[in-house]
Amino acid sequence: MGDVYRFLLTSRWLGGTVVALVAIAVCLWLGSWQLGRFEDRASTHKDGGSSAKAPGTAAPLASVLHGGADQVGTDTVGREVIVTGSYDPAHQLLVPNRTVDGRNGYYVLTPLRTADGPAAAIVRGWVPGSPDASVQLPAAPSGQVTVAGRLQAPESSGSGGAVAGGLPSGQLGTISPATLVNVLPYRSYDGWVAADAAPSGLTAVPTVQPQGGDGLSLRAFQNLGYTLEWFVFAGFVVFMWFRLVRREAEMLQDRALGLDPALD
Repeated sequence: MGDVYRFLLTSRWLGGTVVALVAIAVCLWLGSWQLGRFEDRASTHKDGGSSAKAPGTAAPLASVLHGGADQVGTDTVGREVIVTGSYDPAHQLLVPNRTVDGRNGYYVLTPLRTADGPAAAIVRGWVPGSPDASVQLPAAPSGQVTVAGRLQAPESSGSGGAVAGGLPSGQLGTISPATLVNVLPYRSYDGWVAADAAPSGLTAVPTVQPQGGDGLSLRAFQNLGYTLEWFVFAGFVVFMWFRLVRREAEMLQDRALGLDPALD
């Protein structure tokens, strides 16, 4: 029986075995990576629940959105975050038609450029009235600053107060990556951060608070599903390799016994 499997030492089977081993290793690595993402999201959700009880606890924005790789979800919206960088007043934007305490006004959005990641869209505060040249806005601090605030989800065209278009230069109707990419010469994090402390002359904007105990997000369970899929793929490769080996061995045995239909 041992001689039957000598075909495994042929160049064709050695090459196929190497390909199978590489495929198994890749599947296991991807499965482990997805499992790690699930554990990270589970940990983030747990931290989010505790932050609802202890509002003073803030996490770096880069860790909440994994360096810009993630989008704001139900497990991260309303999270207390901190982000360090330098304001870019040259690309400051006014977001009109925003209501606070029953009065109409606009948000003051100033991008905060980080040292080694995307920029953060920081809403420094709200001002009543209409955005025009007569309104004097407080200047953004110069140099490196650390801003604390609550992470908010991107707005859509149907969001309250969002303006579809037709705005003059320097104004933004909707705070979202799709609109910011058209006005900023660099990429930005998903969503935006409402600063906790507004400077003199601005009013802190109302924010969505964390949900706390609503359970893990859909993305977390998607990561868990992908984990299972990759491990199943790895098992399928192992199964197919052994099946092909057994089939080849049976064919060689049949030939040795003169039972190969091709010889009839």
